[in-house]
Amino acid sequence: MFLVVATVLASIGLPRQIVSFTAGYAFGFVGGLLLALVASVSMCVATFFYARFLGRAFVARHFADKVRRVDAFVSHNPFAMTLLIRFLPVGSNLATNLAVGLSSVRPVPFLAASALGYVPQTVVFALLGSGIEVDPVLRTGLSLVLFTVSALLGLYLYRRHRHDVTAIPRPDERGR
Repeated sequence: MFLVVATVLASIGLPRQIVSFTAGYAFGFVGGLLLALVASVSMCVATFFYARFLGRAFVARHFADKVRRVDAFVSHNPFAMTLLIRFLPVGSNLATNLAVGLSSVRPVPFLAASALGYVPQTVVFALLGSGIEVDPVLRTGLSLVLFTVSALLGLYLYRRHRHDVTAIPRPDERGR
């Protein structure tokens, strides 16, 4: 029941960090981690293929510029660029999935990198949720350290691939 509800809610925009925290609280760290990862990956698959096959007109109308920018950013190295996006603690997971669903990116590298990239924050928030009842100071402290490490890893990858990001034309640079 949790997987279905979490997948549906995350598919319509509920942050996966809330799903992870709730799973950690309800099922403990290990059970919550596994359930939150499955729900997050299921949501990613659902929204990617919704955009690719069913919602093309809706997504293209609402996210046209984001689709162009994401396609330019992700298409030449889908696995590494998706991993970079997932490690950064900013941005809209739903918008990214929808935009990449409309892009030229193949599903397997995007979905595999998403699954791997979801792990750090899922660990952090499942640990934080599980720590509410058991050893909250240790688990909260460890969660903060892991979140910081994840954010720093994302920033490192961003700086390493910064030239790819700056190559993406902004709307005002295309003459619009």
